[in-house]
Amino acid sequence: MDLTQGAEKHKYDRAKKMMLWFGIISMIMTFGGLTSAYVVSKTRPDWLTEFELPSAFFWSTLVIVVSSLTFILAKKYILSGNRRNASAMLIGTLVLAVLFVVLQFNGFSEIIANGYYFTGSESSITTSFIYVLVLVHMAHLVVGIITLLVVIYNHFKQRYKKGQMLGIELGATFWHFLDLMWIYLFVFLYFFK
Repeated sequence: MDLTQGAEKHKYDRAKKMMLWFGIISMIMTFGGLTSAYVVSKTRPDWLTEFELPSAFFWSTLVIVVSSLTFILAKKYILSGNRRNASAMLIGTLVLAVLFVVLQFNGFSEIIANGYYFTGSESSITTSFIYVLVLVHMAHLVVGIITLLVVIYNHFKQRYKKGQMLGIELGATFWHFLDLMWIYLFVFLYFFK
């Protein structure tokens, strides 16, 4: 590869990374706005102060943290040329992502079983906010799972190796951001009742 091609590839890679970071910043602003509205709404007289987060949300937090670790290990294994272990870690990340979604829906079921509803005449502003925050995160998680599937597909097509890691780096950055965003939301909802 000559210097011109190398410079063009570097610019192309940098542009893709910048696009991802612009997207991440816009998501941070979205969640910042939603959590700010939550804080302001806490002063309402109809705010539920005795509301407890379901245990499924605790477990889903643990699962999402472990999924970040498996993604990190997958990258390490790809860089070291260990495709078998990299495949196992990527598939493990996908399984953990699906488990996270299942636990989130179990959490919603727990909330409803405790008599709290998200919409309709029996809902409260508190549960509606939780519903919106978690569903917006879940929408981003769907994009994260699609990204993970693309990374897995490209891995099995042997498109990643030392010096050609842009796709997996972008996917991992987005995945770790989603994990951190859930941890932020969980801690926020746990402490700001």
